Amino acid sequence: MQQTEVYLYERVAILISCLLSALGSALIIATHLCWPELRSKARQLLLFLSLADLLSALSYAYGVVRDFQRSSWDCVLQGAVSTFANTSSFFWTVAIAIYLYLLIVRSDQSLADSLVIWSHAISWLVPLVITVAAVSLQKIGYDASDVSVGWCWISIEAEDNVLWMLLTGKIWEFVAYVTLPILYILIKKHIYRAHEALSEYRPILTSSSSHHARSSIADRKLTLIPIVFIFLRMWSTVRFILTLYNSDAVQNRILVMLHGIGNTFQGAANCIIFVLCTEAFRSRLVSGLCGCCKCDPDPVPRKAALNQCEEVQP
Repeated sequence: MQQTEVYLYERVAILISCLLSALGSALIIATHLCWPELRSKARQLLLFLSLADLLSALSYAYGVVRDFQRSSWDCVLQGAVSTFANTSSFFWTVAIAIYLYLLIVRSDQSLADSLVIWSHAISWLVPLVITVAAVSLQKIGYDASDVSVGWCWISIEAEDNVLWMLLTGKIWEFVAYVTLPILYILIKKHIYRAHEALSEYRPILTSSSSHHARSSIADRKLTLIPIVFIFLRMWSTVRFILTLYNSDAVQNRILVMLHGIGNTFQGAANCIIFVLCTEAFRSRLVSGLCGCCKCDPDPVPRKAALNQCEEVQP
């Protein structure tokens, strides 16, 4: 197999993406730990997704800096860590979508909350078992960057490398591609119908029901996770398919760049949506930064911030 060369400017761009993702994931984790009054079950799921994305970004960053040319102990270690974190991220992303479906469409709070326990068992243990098996059978190693962008994954020397590429990531990615849009569409249809029913009776109501308010506003931003996931991950899928057909297009520079950034930017994208674009969290951050700078911003009252938090969270 001819190696796909990763140029310096591509490595720099991907490394920046890794660092932004790591910082974004760390910020999500920090806000969850520092502001307990803004926590929710959905934010808890986002926390665990951020932990997986943080680990994934750091392992990818090491691979990009190291620029492996052959299999080595740290190549295997980096490949194992990124395999575990990446697969875990897939499971947590699907878990969030299922949680939102149960909460919004089925209106079953207890069932949705019980999902958190099962999510831990599946999203941590299944990737761990797969990764340990791949390492034990010596399937992880140098892959010539045809199915990665500088980091290590499934060794090109493994005779059944396609099977292990599926088991260590791609099959779960394909499942997510199918599952997430279906759940997302069902959630949006339910929200639309709730809005329609509410608008019919709004003239005789003094206030909206808590369920309708929660359905129409609370999880709107969380439903963006599947869309962001698919957009960022699709480029690696395209290169994987091209690799199966031995196509020279797998070395297309635009595809290589999109693959590298898409696989490493998930944490930063989540931070933009759920911290920087959420009023309750953004006002806290601005207030904290201004406090450090000794400035006097126009603060958002604590009660208003908490009310806003309730509008963007379940």
